[in-house]
Amino acid sequence: MSNVVASGAEESCPVALSELCLAQVCLSLDSLCRTQPDGSLRLSWAPLLPQEMADQLLHKMAAQGTLNDRTVGIFRSCEQLRLRRACVRSSPLSAEAFRLALCPHRLQELDASGVPGGLTGAHILSGLASNPECRASLQRLTLSRLQLGWTSLEVKEEQVGFSSLQGLRTLNLANTDLTDPFLEDICTLPQLEVLDISSTPVTELSALLGCRLTLRSLTAHGLRQLDMSPARVISILSQLHALRHLDLSDDRFVSGDEAVRLLLEGGSGILPALVSLDVSGRKKVTEGAVTAFVEGRRGLLFLGLLATGAGSCDVLSGKNNLKVAGEANEKQICESLRRYRERECFTREALVHLYQLTNDMYDQTRPDILKLVLGGMQNYSKSLHVQLVASACVFNLTNQDMAVGMPHPLLSAVVHQVLEAMRSFPSHQQLQKNCLLVLCSDTILQDVPFDRFEAAKLVMNWLSGHVDRTLQRMAVAVISILVAKLSTEQTTQLGADIFIMKQLLGIVQQKAMAGVVDSTLKFALSALWNLTDETPTASRHFIQCQGLELYEEVLETYSSESSIQQKVLGLLNNIAEVEELQADMMQEDLLEHVVTLLQGPQVEVGVSYFAGGVLAHLTSRQDAWTLDQGLRQTILEQLHAAILTWALPEREMVSYRSFRPFFSLLQTSQPAGVQLWAVWAMHLVCTQNGVQYCHMLQVEGAVELLKTLSSDLDTHSNVRGMAESILGMVERHQTTSNPLRTQTEKGHHGRS
Repeated sequence: MSNVVASGAEESCPVALSELCLAQVCLSLDSLCRTQPDGSLRLSWAPLLPQEMADQLLHKMAAQGTLNDRTVGIFRSCEQLRLRRACVRSSPLSAEAFRLALCPHRLQELDASGVPGGLTGAHILSGLASNPECRASLQRLTLSRLQLGWTSLEVKEEQVGFSSLQGLRTLNLANTDLTDPFLEDICTLPQLEVLDISSTPVTELSALLGCRLTLRSLTAHGLRQLDMSPARVISILSQLHALRHLDLSDDRFVSGDEAVRLLLEGGSGILPALVSLDVSGRKKVTEGAVTAFVEGRRGLLFLGLLATGAGSCDVLSGKNNLKVAGEANEKQICESLRRYRERECFTREALVHLYQLTNDMYDQTRPDILKLVLGGMQNYSKSLHVQLVASACVFNLTNQDMAVGMPHPLLSAVVHQVLEAMRSFPSHQQLQKNCLLVLCSDTILQDVPFDRFEAAKLVMNWLSGHVDRTLQRMAVAVISILVAKLSTEQTTQLGADIFIMKQLLGIVQQKAMAGVVDSTLKFALSALWNLTDETPTASRHFIQCQGLELYEEVLETYSSESSIQQKVLGLLNNIAEVEELQADMMQEDLLEHVVTLLQGPQVEVGVSYFAGGVLAHLTSRQDAWTLDQGLRQTILEQLHAAILTWALPEREMVSYRSFRPFFSLLQTSQPAGVQLWAVWAMHLVCTQNGVQYCHMLQVEGAVELLKTLSSDLDTHSNVRGMAESILGMVERHQTTSNPLRTQTEKGHHGRS
């Protein structure tokens, strides 16, 4: 038996069939492959896959973290799996595995950025150059965040350089140990159009003149070891006649740069064909310089001004075709988040300004902005600074009713990242607070699909170290709703941790000692009620933690609070259902409290109902009754009389995962009072939700028990009448075509 919590539709994001198939292949590689003597895998059988599908499979394996020396072996079958656009990003591969699996293919693109495990740029270059077809076919190569290992290359492969890959058009070596000699080699490539040398130790840019007729895009972000005069830098850049995109930004937020000033103020004679310039992070860029630069280039399409202080130039507002990454307004901030996905410092800077902006976003549903924030969280999941400000932005964008209009797949992905942040930074109080604030949303808790079991554990862990009353209330509310949404198996697993029981009981005791009636107490009681629902282990922990004694005190303290009494008695029902724990409840004082709540002018039917459930279970086993038999008989008579006075409540007050705990109460040998409570309970839920519960009666075999009870000559007339009424409802639901029946049959019959 569990507390009723409003349910929501569990939506899932539509996924392409090809994506589902590729994901399944990634999960099933062991069963689809045979292991070779060297430990690598080969597909046992494979059709000739479309070339694009082979690329997608490799990318999926890299994205899911399943690509390694063993699994990459399937791509040695070049005939079945033909690669053209290969991505092994952040995948642990050795030089030998890379050479054997990827280098035989006629690659056009390769992304090997951030690959750990000893694979260097030298290994990659040597392997690619060993394939004559690759030398000509490879057009795009990304080796960012990789140790290039030039020393070993120079010793072993003196004749091999980037210039051996004559087809290269795009080369990304950002955040590598690129040196001046190899930059010279690169700039001899006859078709090089796009070059990224950001955050490398190059000291000279003169080599760029070697590709001045072909280079269209140069990204030179954060070149901190550059040893050239500003005038010389501008002189070289001005000779790159094909250049259309130039990035001279710096995430150190340096106080001005003479080369940037010369470029901005140098007039339209310097790089007149530029359509994109990024100088974000260059402090003290003047509005006058920006104005002069923009006015001299009518074809300008992008300008990066984040953290420069120059984003408010009047000239920018009049350029409809000009996109600006900055912080002056919403449009600029969003552009910054889109442009700087690969730059943590800029992402954080943009999020800080977005947070200030979203403080004033009331009643605006902005999934477009939330999606940008999510991207930052995903890209920098291990960055405390990014997660801290991003989680604050998420709260502002989903607070109150703003989450209602958000797409559920988007919210699901956001909650996943929020939980990841809670896991990654368990001791950072402000981040945990931000994440908790995000979770404390009715829309998210009720309607959005996410790992509620993991969320419940994380929030419980957080709760153990914090006593802030406001946050405690929210945490307990979140836990209460989450537990009500778990499956029986998950609830059992959560209830197996006695620490959780102690935490929740501690909150109840704290409130009861002060005599406080507030939402924190009610949520804690609801959480305990749901935690013990059909979970004998949690029920046992409740007793071990002196829960019975505490709940008896609660009944005394809150003798006029029906909402408290109902939650207390609901949990005691769960305990009473567990036969081996019934002996612990054989306490006259406790039973006296329960009996007084059976009936009376001031007692609500919800309270009486749960009091009756406790007494029905405890009196159902005469051989286990250890108190005076006369007391048992008196309780049975009072129970029977009380049930006859109950009126059906207008609102739903209880839900059941299963009717099986009732089976022992429906036996013909049971006292009439016990039987009557069980059939009244069944009649209640079948009346309020016939589609679900009439079907449950049939599936679980309760219909046969009711028929036996109805036909037995010794069955009390009150019991027989109620049983026949239930059977009539079941029959009507059988013969009535109901479109909801199919949905009910497919779903699990847990709490609502």
